Amino acid sequence: MTTSFRRLVVIVNPAASFGRNRHVGPQVVSALQRAGHRVTVLEDPDQTRLHDLATAALADVEAPDALIVVGGDGMVSLGTNLLAEGTIPLGIIPTGTGNDMARGLRIPLDDPAAAISALLGALNEPARAIDVGRVYDGEEAVTWFAGVFSAGFDAIVNERSNRMRWPRGRSRYNVALVRELAMLKPIQYRITLDGTQMHTRAMLVLAANNTSIGGGMLVTPEAELDDGLFDVLIVQPLGRLAFLRIFPRVFKGTHITDPRVQIVRARSVRIEADEVVTYADGERVGALPLRVEIRPRALLVLTPPQ
Repeated sequence: MTTSFRRLVVIVNPAASFGRNRHVGPQVVSALQRAGHRVTVLEDPDQTRLHDLATAALADVEAPDALIVVGGDGMVSLGTNLLAEGTIPLGIIPTGTGNDMARGLRIPLDDPAAAISALLGALNEPARAIDVGRVYDGEEAVTWFAGVFSAGFDAIVNERSNRMRWPRGRSRYNVALVRELAMLKPIQYRITLDGTQMHTRAMLVLAANNTSIGGGMLVTPEAELDDGLFDVLIVQPLGRLAFLRIFPRVFKGTHITDPRVQIVRARSVRIEADEVVTYADGERVGALPLRVEIRPRALLVLTPPQ
């Protein structure tokens, strides 16, 4: 039971997880209203105007106390880009296929009632401050991300997965991965970590603030959301059979014991390579070269007690 009402902006993505959880948005709004909160609801079936609608709503609502997103990691990305380095906290009700940020924040998954209950409780507690990453193209800021910036085979798989309409759900990423294995080859990178440059051939490079991608693949199992550092994963060249042997271990995070898997920590990471597309929190960013910088505790989030 709440002690006082909050002014809340709720953004709903009814198409998350291919529409299978479209009933959750109304449940969230109803629960918040029953608890006495004042709720402004935003929904755009085409998902093309949500950023502008949310920006306007946050400006119009008198002293909003929180922005709540109902959807997957794409909605978390939207919320992160709206709120980073601000004073309004972000609440998350996970209804997507991956939900990796909710997983990292220990928000209940696959249980909307539990997630709503956790949110109602979190509204009465101090928000948690977590790190976020800032992506730069030269000196121009491109986007924010809270989870993982991918630049390699994993981003290539993401690119294919986002174009696919079958299968639906978490298995889509795995199907895309199998299809991309046929063209698996190492990439020549130049990586600068806190000013120290290295040249290497690798299958992928990613800079992670969170532990997982792709719906629970623990690519950087020891990453922390508020330590002021990226966990930078570099996977050295692997053949298809070696890759298939290591890949299942990523779901438990035990792949990091393989000598061809390297994790280093850094505050600033510049990645250069030819014709490599990049993703941040599952959203397409653009081609390398790009630089990412950590911004310590620059995003407030509503989370269950840790």
